[in-house]
Amino acid sequence: MSETTTQAGATPPGAALLTHRQILTILSGLLMGMFLAALDQMIVATAMKTIADHLNGQTIQAWATTAYLITSTITTPLYGKLSDIYGRKPMYLTAISMFLVGSLLCGIANSMYELAAFRAVQGLGAGGLMSLAFAILADITSPRERSRYAGYFMAVFGVASVAGPVVGGLFAGMDHFLGFAGWRWVFLVNVPIALAALAVVAKVLNIPHQRVDHRVDFLGAITLTVGLVPLLIVAEQGREWGWGSATAIAMYVVGVLGLVAFVWAEKRAGDEALLPLRLFRKQTFALGNTINFVLGAGMFGGMVSIPLYLQIVQGHSATTAGLMMLPMTLGIMTAAGTSGKITSKTGRYKVFPVVGFAVMTASLFLFSTVGVDTATWQPMALMFTMGLGLGLCMQTLLIAIQNDAEPRDMGVATSSATFFRQIGGTVGAAVFLSVLFSTVGDKIGEALRSAMGTDAFRAALARPENQAFAQQLQSGGASADLNNTEFLSKLDPVLARPFLEGFSSAIDTVFFVGALVTLVGFAIVWFLREVPLSDRSGLERSKDEADAASTIALH
Repeated sequence: MSETTTQAGATPPGAALLTHRQILTILSGLLMGMFLAALDQMIVATAMKTIADHLNGQTIQAWATTAYLITSTITTPLYGKLSDIYGRKPMYLTAISMFLVGSLLCGIANSMYELAAFRAVQGLGAGGLMSLAFAILADITSPRERSRYAGYFMAVFGVASVAGPVVGGLFAGMDHFLGFAGWRWVFLVNVPIALAALAVVAKVLNIPHQRVDHRVDFLGAITLTVGLVPLLIVAEQGREWGWGSATAIAMYVVGVLGLVAFVWAEKRAGDEALLPLRLFRKQTFALGNTINFVLGAGMFGGMVSIPLYLQIVQGHSATTAGLMMLPMTLGIMTAAGTSGKITSKTGRYKVFPVVGFAVMTASLFLFSTVGVDTATWQPMALMFTMGLGLGLCMQTLLIAIQNDAEPRDMGVATSSATFFRQIGGTVGAAVFLSVLFSTVGDKIGEALRSAMGTDAFRAALARPENQAFAQQLQSGGASADLNNTEFLSKLDPVLARPFLEGFSSAIDTVFFVGALVTLVGFAIVWFLREVPLSDRSGLERSKDEADAASTIALH
């Protein structure tokens, strides 16, 4: 005769493993790490123009962004796999520590290339801060109740969005502070925050861990690096090398061979792979991450262009420009919160990314019409609608992928969503900035030739205080040095206008290309299948499986 034995004091099948209060305690540690990453992104985005001007590297500023995104992207799936093996807590502490070291190094950079290298170190930590936080949230909450706690994450992003521009603009505007140049504190401010995050996470992030016996797929990580880095470098440098030059072609070849080798390595590694290929047989995982890639590209296309438009074209300070981006954060928070509540009540979610991509595409198309004389309220309104679109997409796509993943794959599945969005973001940031700076010279030239035919421009050139600029034009220096755009604020407004029009026209081109990218996402998202949401957390599903296995063994 068979019988089922239940140990005294064991959690009944189907019962929640953690109370609401326990979940909030764990979340306090996650939110510290998330705040660190979110604040850094906002501060750096606000101050990047000032930093690039100080380091005389405006046209190569993409290196600082691209290097950070490359390393954070490549390490994201590695953190997911390692956290499945060794547990979430030690890997989260490692991520914070790496971010701390990178921030210190960025604070002592003396050139844009040094800054890019040290931002790459920062990225090694950032790769774990976001993805592991969402993996842990998936461990302790079910897909349907997860939106109940999403408000805390949105609040952190909201605070970072308010504090980031203020702090970033404050430091960017300082000549010196405590013995260091003001802009260096954009990075050094991370140090005390990271130390506090380490202390909090070490104390409160205590969740059950069932070790998954995986080997670390170092071959996959190496081949992925070999595949991605050359392609991203040529995206950044292609305009200088020539897209069909021997160097560019060599990068294409190495990159493609690296990606082919990565697929071979993943197939050979099986379940040990950095990204197990069996996951791609699931329609939700495969299509969801394709959509994440497109979302990342379109999102970064807008996010790298808007601050440049506000600062260079409209002449706002770094602080003001950062604060003017708050409508985007408000849009993200509003849309994510509303869609999360509806999903929690109904279990339905597909409609949100469909509407989200439509709103993003419309916003970017409208952004491509802004100009030098556009009223300030218009880009701010468009930032709000852009935020609405992002908020409807980001959280929903992640929940869809997590919901369809087995508990043993939760770390990999969660990190994959971040991975593909960041891959898209890396490609988007590099390509869109390349489009911007490869077209801005011609756009400025056209605007100058047009302006030279006007009486107002000729009169401004004739003024004594503008003779140096007039001589520069006569000697063929019409293009000026775009590595440092500070000269525009000192130039006669009539003479500066062609430069502003050239920048505005080039930025409009970037917005238009971004709209085309999100339009592709809108077409693809219709094919995403809606799988019913589970009401069990990752830990609960793992325990249910273990209980079922032990019950079968006793029969």
